[in-house]
Amino acid sequence: MPQSHLYTIFSRQYDTNASETYGAIVRALVSGGARVGIWADLYDLMAQTGFREVAYAERISLLDSIRSSAAILSVGGDGTFLAAAKMVIGSQVPVLGINRGRLGFLSDVAPDAIQSAVNDLLAGNYRTVDVAAINMYADGTREPIGYAINEFAISKCDNSSMLTLDTYVDGDFLTTYWADGLIIATPTGSTAYSLSVGGPIVAPTSHSLIVTPVAPHNLSIRPLVLPDNVVINILVDGRSPNVMASFDGQTHLMPNGGRLRIAKANIGVKRIQLASYSFFRSLREKLMWGADSRNNDNKKPEERRS
Repeated sequence: MPQSHLYTIFSRQYDTNASETYGAIVRALVSGGARVGIWADLYDLMAQTGFREVAYAERISLLDSIRSSAAILSVGGDGTFLAAAKMVIGSQVPVLGINRGRLGFLSDVAPDAIQSAVNDLLAGNYRTVDVAAINMYADGTREPIGYAINEFAISKCDNSSMLTLDTYVDGDFLTTYWADGLIIATPTGSTAYSLSVGGPIVAPTSHSLIVTPVAPHNLSIRPLVLPDNVVINILVDGRSPNVMASFDGQTHLMPNGGRLRIAKANIGVKRIQLASYSFFRSLREKLMWGADSRNNDNKKPEERRS
């Protein structure tokens, strides 16, 4: 009899208020004949707090989860999904997001849909979508300082005056941004930080990069969508000794005057999308995109007429 596939549960923290969600995941996997793994740090927290279903699971290290898992089940918000994705970036292990956060745009499985989601997962009723990542190099370094799945952002780190950001695309001068910062986002990240400062929504399957200034002082400057095979170089200047570089919200201080190079990474992440997933439904329901009382709670035309 062939050995069952291993599915590993990941979360950055364990909230006892979410114990029913975790329990539902474990029970659904076990009843479907799957092996259940729980990321080691999470397993220890569960065991310490008396989570009963931990008895049906295996304690899995990061390395073993990459080597052995058929999929990672990320339980939390979009930040947790990004953390899980960065753990397995460059591997063939796909990630499914189960939402316990506020928005859940990447973690799109609702807690009340866990049983059906696990059934579809075990039955293979899903597709995997390649999620692009970008990396950033500083001052001619050969190794990237960091990877980003949503966005890379450069910004001032205090209340000093704006930054001056001389920006080049494939060596061709684009413009000088006089702004509080600049965001380079992936299509996945177009609905995150970039959107909050006026950037466009881009379909996740688009092969593009979005350049969005933060509080630009050039009134004619607008966000720009570029193909994802370009290399973006930025020369940073400001009055403070340091600037802040951010990779999906994780910040690093860098010395002022740096030369940055941002490009699409040659590795990415595989995201699981169940058969019921719809990007445009997520826009309507989670971002309230196009919400209008005349649309009868944002329903589709055929639903409004029924």
